[in-house]
Amino acid sequence: MGGIFDIQLKNKDIKDKKVPGFSSKKKEGSFISFGPLGPQAGKKRKNRIGPPVKKNRVYTIAAICLIVVLFILSYIIYLQLFQGNYYRNISEGNRIRTLPVIANRGLIYDRNMNALTKNTANFSLLVIPGDLPRQQKERADLKNHLILNLEKIYSQKDNLDQALYEKINKIFKQDNWYSYQAEILISKMSYLKAMKLMVATSDMPGIKFRHNFLREYLNPKNAFSHVIGYVDNITKEEYKELKGKYTITDFIGRSGLEKYYEEILKGENGTKKVEVDYLGREKRVESIKKAVPGKNLVLSLDSKMQKKALDILKRYIQQSNSNAGSIVALDPRNGEVLAMTSWPTFNNNFFTIGSDQDSYENMQNNPYKPFVFRAVSGEYPPGSTIKPVWALAGLSEGLINASTSILSTGGIDVRKWFFADWKSGGHGYVNLVEALAESVNTFFYYLGGGYKDFTGLGIEKLKQYAKKFGLTKETGIDLPTESDGLVADPDWKKRVKNESWYIGDTYHIAIGQGDILVTPLQVANYTSAIANGGNLWRPHLVTHIIDSHQNKEKINYNAIDKKIVDEENIALVQKGLKATVDWGSARRLNSLNFQVAGKTGTAEVSKTKKPHSWFTGFAPFKSPEIVITVIFENGGEGTSLAVPASYELFDFWQKNVK
Repeated sequence: MGGIFDIQLKNKDIKDKKVPGFSSKKKEGSFISFGPLGPQAGKKRKNRIGPPVKKNRVYTIAAICLIVVLFILSYIIYLQLFQGNYYRNISEGNRIRTLPVIANRGLIYDRNMNALTKNTANFSLLVIPGDLPRQQKERADLKNHLILNLEKIYSQKDNLDQALYEKINKIFKQDNWYSYQAEILISKMSYLKAMKLMVATSDMPGIKFRHNFLREYLNPKNAFSHVIGYVDNITKEEYKELKGKYTITDFIGRSGLEKYYEEILKGENGTKKVEVDYLGREKRVESIKKAVPGKNLVLSLDSKMQKKALDILKRYIQQSNSNAGSIVALDPRNGEVLAMTSWPTFNNNFFTIGSDQDSYENMQNNPYKPFVFRAVSGEYPPGSTIKPVWALAGLSEGLINASTSILSTGGIDVRKWFFADWKSGGHGYVNLVEALAESVNTFFYYLGGGYKDFTGLGIEKLKQYAKKFGLTKETGIDLPTESDGLVADPDWKKRVKNESWYIGDTYHIAIGQGDILVTPLQVANYTSAIANGGNLWRPHLVTHIIDSHQNKEKINYNAIDKKIVDEENIALVQKGLKATVDWGSARRLNSLNFQVAGKTGTAEVSKTKKPHSWFTGFAPFKSPEIVITVIFENGGEGTSLAVPASYELFDFWQKNVK
């Protein structure tokens, strides 16, 4: 302090004694001068205005100011060192965004390069919460404007369901001010609808569109639905788990080849960095990392044969009042699948381009489960189609040979039980070839469980050879959800049924009944091993993979096992299977203009329902190129349904595919 104060005072307002240094003798309107104030002034004159300032108070104020300054500096340092990246990212996020570039999904072709899938343009409607207005009223107006435009663009037929309204309300109520993670409102929009909505919402902050690809299946009569499968939207849980590989708008394989080869078909998404304005609209592209398209698959399937197989299956099921069925055709030389169908089937386009809700509900409520791929997932008692495997087991173990004969009198008695042959009165003396041709149960009762002085294989040997021929385990085909089948034994029965094993269980398994289950693919696969001389191949659908540069890579498959039994024994069983066609239970096939060998099967499942109808066989007999296995659930005897269906497919193959 310590300045000079000049104060002008009027004589009439003050008195002499009230103001120090004032003299009444001074003229009216004159000035009185006060000297410097403070410690120095005090030495010269004692007169001061106000109390003195104490040192402690000055120190206290200074300390407080210092603490405040230190606190501010500390917080600035904290923000810079520990929160700098966070706020920098928020700031950059308002200006620079990293957006995905969706990879084109790989296509699927049949063996003749006929396309079975294609990708069509698709748009997803998104909301970016961080770009929405902060004020609730502005948000509400934006929401109402969006709903109004959606209702204009989507007709009543398109059915904007209640779930969409609920989703919109939920997103617009959230307070995710700093979230730039997209929320999907509509995942599948046509180009026309997307363009209309883009124009209507161009000035609406937070409303975005993302271009991707929609899968379409070129699937006449739904012949390929089970094999190819389908894709569907990725879930939020999957997105979190697979973050970095997928975007929230991506599709992912759910069944069939689409699921099994997901990583190959998916490709790799790219990215682009863009500068956006305050509404989140793209203004400038800073950089782009290109997407890597998914690779294409080339299948062993023949489209013509696949469609014919499904047509035969459907027609015979409808004619016979059967419920369901499956057909499998393999190349026994390498395990390639030529055709593989299941009925009832479904339209896999429903999950991508959509279908009417009634159709979907009908599929869901169908008691015969059209989504089940019976060729690989259906498990059935094999009936007499298993007898060639047991015949090879008996030959390999030395229990029977080409001259072994067993008397069939209509069945065998074991204490209080009678195990019947299918023919009343029996077949008389039969050898192995005759037993296969006429499907003589008595012969296989002897062979499987033994009878009187004849020693049979027993359940352990039966199971051992079942495993050799690929039963009780998956074949390894390149499809998901394959079943492994069942050949029961005493341990299994005790564990599962809490019952003891008895000889009748072995007899039942010896003729393909009881606690033995196989898939149609397993039957086709062991038939292939018999056809090719004893090599068990891994069945497969994909033969080549083609990348985006059209480089074609062949997939090499190895046999699961080679020469699993002696060729001499296989030759004898093959003779029995040819006799089945020449004069036995499948002689309907003898009228084809090439030689076929095979085995019929009639598998009992219930006293109130018809048995399953089976046939499995191969052609041409001397140099097999195809195996066909057919089953009709509750279709009756194998000779009445499976054999004529097989005849049609063999004939079609020879005339149109071979």
